[in-house]
Parts: sequence; structure tokens; C-alpha cells
Amino acid sequence: MWDQLSLFAQPERPLTVSEVTSRLRTLIEQEPSFQDLWLEGEVSNVSRASSGHIYLTLKDAGAQIGGVIWRSQAQGLAYLPKSGDQVLVHGRIGLYEQGGRYQIYIDYVQPAGMGSLYEAFERLKAQLEAEGLFDPARKRPLPAFPGCIGVVTSPTAAALRDVLNVLNRRYPLARVLLSPTQVQGEAAPAQIVAALARLNAREDVDVILVVRGGGSLEDLWAFNDEQVVRAVAASRLPVVSGVGHETDFTLTDFAADHRAPTPSAAAEESTPDLVELRAAVEQRATRLSQALARQLVARRDRVNAAQRALRHLSPVARIAGARQRTDDLTTRLEAAADHRLAIARQQVEGLVARLTSLNPEAVLMRGYVIVRARDTGSVLTSAVQTSLGQPLGLQFQDGTIAARVEADDT
Repeated sequence: MWDQLSLFAQPERPLTVSEVTSRLRTLIEQEPSFQDLWLEGEVSNVSRASSGHIYLTLKDAGAQIGGVIWRSQAQGLAYLPKSGDQVLVHGRIGLYEQGGRYQIYIDYVQPAGMGSLYEAFERLKAQLEAEGLFDPARKRPLPAFPGCIGVVTSPTAAALRDVLNVLNRRYPLARVLLSPTQVQGEAAPAQIVAALARLNAREDVDVILVVRGGGSLEDLWAFNDEQVVRAVAASRLPVVSGVGHETDFTLTDFAADHRAPTPSAAAEESTPDLVELRAAVEQRATRLSQALARQLVARRDRVNAAQRALRHLSPVARIAGARQRTDDLTTRLEAAADHRLAIARQQVEGLVARLTSLNPEAVLMRGYVIVRARDTGSVLTSAVQTSLGQPLGLQFQDGTIAARVEADDT
């Protein structure tokens, strides 16, 4: 025994069970064909945990594999398997490391025998996708505030009630126009196409909702019909597809401008919320009022500043100042004139006094006499200017008398 062991080279460190399991898990998850596959088999050992997850076994004559349906996936499934059912499931292969076993994580399950429908689905999907009918560039935006919403569905369907309830709650301003049609059965595709055409022929419709509740692949098959899909893609108006549950997919979903997971979601996603709109309007009104108040304060400050500037530059103030300066100058001029006039008056009075004092008449009034030569009228200021017997004129202050020079008493 020891000799046989010695033939094998001993590793520096052996791998752990966890490491081997982790590597196997990586290998499985890196295999693309294991991550998106369909698997058919018989169901056994179905159990539902308190968490809501479903555990089962799929088997055929030669092998078996464990399966898991998480609660979130199970809630959206129209059909849940039970032991003994022959089913077709879709999912991915993974490795549960703690248990050391591989299993399929299931996201869709249906009774077996419908494989031909899936083949037709995938074939038509590939054809229409190649034609560009599913191109995201073709998708049109939905109107922000639709005035009229067209609905393509059965008038007795629960989906219509769901849509009306949502629209009445969210956006009662919109008018709803039903274009009735069957949503299941052989006659449904032609009726759906006709219902779309009726709405597209109107000028008052803004958006079309194509809706119905969930069901099996066969129940929803009318919405995989080629003519229906082409009619949705060719619609003049934007189309919202709300067919089935969240996990259901139809070709109409791919051709529509917008895909909603349920009919209620189609109504929600195609309309604004009136409560949110009212809150937004009130918020904007408040912001507008505040902005207006700020503008008024700013404009008032500018007006006040302009008024102050105008008062500073006003000609009225300048005129008032000039008038006051004119009054001051006038007063000063009058005062200066009066002063100069007083000085002149004093000067005149002084001159008058001097003239008066020099006036010969004033001298005569003091008893003096002006002697003139009567023949020449010249004033004689000295006795030597006279001659004996010379006729003279003696001017007194009150008159003149004639005289003659006689002998000198001296």
C-alpha cells in the first residue's frame, strides 16, 4: 500500500472541497448554453418552503435534476407545477455549493406539449427582429399629457377595469375611448388589428393601450400573431403594450413603443400622476411667487436709487440753489451799492462843504467885498492894482455898488 502511494507526487497543498466545488460552479456558470435553456421532464418531490420558494425534481427515464423557483418568480407564474406533471421549464443551471449538487433555477414553467408554440414564437421573433420591427430607434416617446387614451381590449376583461381604476385615480382629466376586441381565440388577431385601425383613424386619440390579463402561452397567443405585431409596429399613434403578467412576454411587447408589465402598469406609465402634478404646480407657484417678490424688491430698490439720483441731478434743486444764490448776490449787491452810495454821499457832502467853504458868496456873507475893475470886470486882489479915480464895482453878498478910488487915507 505504501509503495502504491509513493508512485503519486504529493501536492504542496491539497485542494479543499469548497475550492473544488467553487471551481465547478465557475465552469458551469461560464457555459453559455447552461445560462439560457429550456428543459422538459416529469415533476416530482414538489415542496414549498415557509419563505415561499418552491423546490422540485425534474426527471426522465435516465436521470434527474433538482429545480428551484424563487418566491419572486413563483408569484408571477400563471401555472405552478405539481408532482407527476410533465412540464417545460426555462432557466439556468447553477451549483448549490453547500449541498454539492447542480440544479436548475427556473423562471418560467408551463405544461409540456407546447414546444411547437415556442418554436413558432422564436422563429417569428427572429424574422421580425431582422426586419427591424423591434429596433429601439423606432420607439416613440409617449405624450406627457394625453387628452384622449385609446384602449384595445375586451369590454368584459378585468384588464379594462384595472386600467379605468388607475386612470380615474391618477389622471381623470384624460378621456378614455374603448376600441373593443376579443383578446383570446382564433378570431382575436383580426379583431385586434381592426381595433387598432379604428383608433388610428381618429384625430383626437393621443396614445393607445393594448392590454389583457395574464394567462398561458396559448391564452396570449393572439398577441404573438404576425398581423397583430405588424399592426402595432405600423401604428400612427404611440402604443403601450400591457399584456399578461410581469413574467409574460409577447411579440406585441417588442413591437410596441413601450412595454408595461401589467395592464395597470400600462395605465400608470402612460399618464402623469395628478397628485404629483398638483404638488409640482404648487411648488412652482411658490417658487414663482418668491421669485416675483425678489424681483419686486430689486426693482423697488432700483427705483429708489433712481429717485435719489434724480433728486441729486434734478434742475429743480439747481434752480432753487441758483435762486438762493441770486438772492444772496442781490442782497450783497444792494448792500455794496448802498455802501458805495453812502461813501459817495459822504464824499459829495464833503465836497459840498468844501465848495461851500470856498464859495465867494459865503465869504461875502462874512462881511467881505469883492472888488472889480468896472471897466474890465476883473477882480482886484491888491491895492496896487488900482489907480486914483478908477471906477470900481464893490460886490456885497446881497448886491453890487459903484465906487471910485480916492486918495489913500494912509
